[in-house]
Amino acid sequence: MSLNEGYHNKIEPGAGSAGDDQASGSGNGSARGSTAGDGPSHSTQMHQQMLNETTYLKPSKQAYFSDEKVLIPDDDRTNIGFSFRKLWAFTGPGFLMSIAYLDPGNIESDLQSGAAAKYKILWVLLWATVLGLLMQRLAARLGVVTGLHLAEMCYRQYKRLPRWILWIMIEIAIIGSDMQEVIGTAIAIYLLSNKVVPLWGGVLITIVDTFTFLFLDKYGLRKLEFLFGFLITVMAVTFGYEYIVSAPNQGDVMKGMFIPWCSDCNSDVLLQAVGVVGAVIMPHNLYLHSALVKSRDVDRRQPKKVSEANFYFFIEASIALFVSFIINLFVVAVFAHGMYGKTNQDVLDICANQTMYEDAKLSFTDNNHGNDIINADLYKGGLFLGCTFGAAAMYIWGVGILAAGQSSTMTGTYAGQFSMEGFLNLQWPRWCRVLVTRCIAIIPTFCLAMFSKMEDLTNMNDILNAVMSLQLPFAAIPTIAFTSSAAIMGEFVNGLGNKIVSILLTIVVIGVNLYFVVAQVEALNIEGGLLALVCIFAVLYILFNIYLVIHMAACMGNKRLMNSRWVQRFVLPSQNSFSIKNANSTYASDVTLVVGDNTNTAKGLDTVSEKVAQ
Repeated sequence: MSLNEGYHNKIEPGAGSAGDDQASGSGNGSARGSTAGDGPSHSTQMHQQMLNETTYLKPSKQAYFSDEKVLIPDDDRTNIGFSFRKLWAFTGPGFLMSIAYLDPGNIESDLQSGAAAKYKILWVLLWATVLGLLMQRLAARLGVVTGLHLAEMCYRQYKRLPRWILWIMIEIAIIGSDMQEVIGTAIAIYLLSNKVVPLWGGVLITIVDTFTFLFLDKYGLRKLEFLFGFLITVMAVTFGYEYIVSAPNQGDVMKGMFIPWCSDCNSDVLLQAVGVVGAVIMPHNLYLHSALVKSRDVDRRQPKKVSEANFYFFIEASIALFVSFIINLFVVAVFAHGMYGKTNQDVLDICANQTMYEDAKLSFTDNNHGNDIINADLYKGGLFLGCTFGAAAMYIWGVGILAAGQSSTMTGTYAGQFSMEGFLNLQWPRWCRVLVTRCIAIIPTFCLAMFSKMEDLTNMNDILNAVMSLQLPFAAIPTIAFTSSAAIMGEFVNGLGNKIVSILLTIVVIGVNLYFVVAQVEALNIEGGLLALVCIFAVLYILFNIYLVIHMAACMGNKRLMNSRWVQRFVLPSQNSFSIKNANSTYASDVTLVVGDNTNTAKGLDTVSEKVAQ
């Protein structure tokens, strides 16, 4: 069977490849295939299908937007030109997505790049953020146009084995990010408590506080988004304060931001620049953003409304990532101005009359009588600010790191929830999901915090960044493949220029990240059997990427691949795939009006069915 035949067959919501285990209720009794004469049972089934965004998960168990959707203003005032009311209605998903650009791993990468290269690689941070925006735009468009997020689309477009591999890889990325957030939160608590709470105690606290925050989503979607907005504001104010008191040279900052050059940069600076790119672009964030946009009540039956949603979501994401870039810029500039070129002894001299001097003596040490350049991390960054600008600066830094850790922890939990819902078409309760992923992240982190030094915790961030860099193709390639498929996106498919730019930029980023991973592996001095395992993994990794690229080329319409019997059998989706022509279009406004009439529920549900049939 050809690719187009597979794409254009009618499907059951939640169906995967032919021969896969179907979700509960996805047998022959399709709501689309049923007739109006089936009565209330059919109407109830159709109503359930509409509310569930083409998934069989119960509304009460879906993540983030299960109980409500944000309605979009639609009147004469908002339909003439640009509308700030509509922009406000669409504001939320982009800012939640931008939190991944502000997690503790990113903050540490920022301060390290400033300490190692001063302002020379600020332009790398700028263009990494721009590239991130382009990829996030594609992910958001997929969710808006199809009503399915990236993981749900992978469930429909990949065979079972590659689908499971993708899920495992994304879970690894989520757990790696979670570990960074645990480390950052523990260090923040350690600083703020003046060492009263040990590192291992801070690690354990992160279990409790995450559950506390997750309970807040019961108070409404917009209130939850307001909470995330508040945490971003805390980061902007705290890191902005550090920027003001350190007063870096504004001319040097502008020069480093807009002149793409790095004079007299050694291999360490190059590796730091690569680390900035790897830290900024997070693979699971594409899955997250494609799901968050589904929280808005977009009438996908009208192309004009879909186009409008894409427009406003892009503006919102641009604003959100601009804010995240400014916050990252604050951190880079503060440590570029204060820590660049300084030795451990230089910091101790500055800190001589400060209350944190004894702590500094234990942290700013080396085997060269204090003459080595500082090896910066989150904890040393806080001590340096305290020594240079007073204890208030150290505690304000701790508050900013705590806000970064808490916000990114919650969005990471949602990313894991969406991943599990989509790839496996099943749902765990949020508390169970948090407990499992957080325990996986906490066990190794707790052991390090309990039995090792602070340096071991912070050095783990480099390894985790390398691990997450390896996962980037497993988010970028599916995103480009699906948004470049006319069968999936219809009139909103990527144009030729968009395809070329996104593919080239993705190749560059993946190449940069692989360079970073290779450098990290070389630094570990792996030998013997472990080296053999790494080589085997590398071969399998390359082969699976080739598999994804073949699928992407077929999605883009490569006739030779589409007609290949091998590709049809092992790569392309079978009958139960997704086509925009058969997409179930939900519109909560209509459903709300119908369900609100409790006097005749069956009649109201029949009305819903008729609207879908039309």
